[in-house]
Amino acid sequence: MAKTVSWQGVFPAVTTQFHEDLSLDRDGTHRVVDALVNDGVSGLIIGGTVGENCSLTFAEKREIMEIAKDAARGRVPVVAGVAEFTTPFAVEVAREAQRIGVDGIMVMPALVYSSKPHETAAHFRGVATAVDLPVMVYNNPPIYKNDVTPEILASLADCETIVCFKESSGDTRRFVDVRNLVGDRFTLFAGLDDTVLESVMLGAAGWVSGMSNAFPREGETLFRLARDGRYEEAMPIYEWFMPLLHLDARPDLVQCIKLCEHLVGRGTHRTRPPRLALSDAERAEVESMMKKALANRPTLPDVGLGAAA
Repeated sequence: MAKTVSWQGVFPAVTTQFHEDLSLDRDGTHRVVDALVNDGVSGLIIGGTVGENCSLTFAEKREIMEIAKDAARGRVPVVAGVAEFTTPFAVEVAREAQRIGVDGIMVMPALVYSSKPHETAAHFRGVATAVDLPVMVYNNPPIYKNDVTPEILASLADCETIVCFKESSGDTRRFVDVRNLVGDRFTLFAGLDDTVLESVMLGAAGWVSGMSNAFPREGETLFRLARDGRYEEAMPIYEWFMPLLHLDARPDLVQCIKLCEHLVGRGTHRTRPPRLALSDAERAEVESMMKKALANRPTLPDVGLGAAA
């Protein structure tokens, strides 16, 4: 394998920034990535669900990979999302990611098509064997409808490039089920914000996080406390964070996360159709949650993050 990735810590699912006319904001996206790295996150997922992958053209997907790689400057791994309708399309994007030089790819199931288990496995295998990059398999059945069960993942254990599994079903028992099937063959990642503490307790080595776009230091601190078994210190942060973490499980998670990011001055609230702006009532709800969170922002214990950027 040409590259290895340190699969641990918080990898925000980075937002893609747009201008008022909804064209790609290259400079804005670069600033978002740079700020996250400066605030101590462990890695980056570019072009994931929160990054609005399916609303980008192929050329734009290429651009955001290049932007993220340039902004990260080798300080943390950059993992590119691969979300396509067919396996050949996904292979094309994965090969472009390899050419650009990102550190790994996060592969989603083939979109739209509701596949049988052996078809789901074949899609991941087809992409993973087409490139020489480490692969994170992304399971999010509430959003993408195809469930990558522990049994399906276990059937991919012989595929050397598949090294990491992001579990976003919300069923934390699956971390135990995977280990019972294949031991420590795969590095496990939490993929749903409001189950992160439980996921880490059950063996998750990392967290692909939505709300860490708005609160990267709180997210990384919470994760490190849980990883180190410092639960008495982690719980007050988790309780403070939880109302916002629940936003990651809503159908309009992208709009909610980008609004939170906007309210703390880290990005804009703009999303591309079919994602439309939140209604007035929904926006007021999120703004109220953010106002309360910012007024009660916790003092963070030392976890080795260093000074804030």
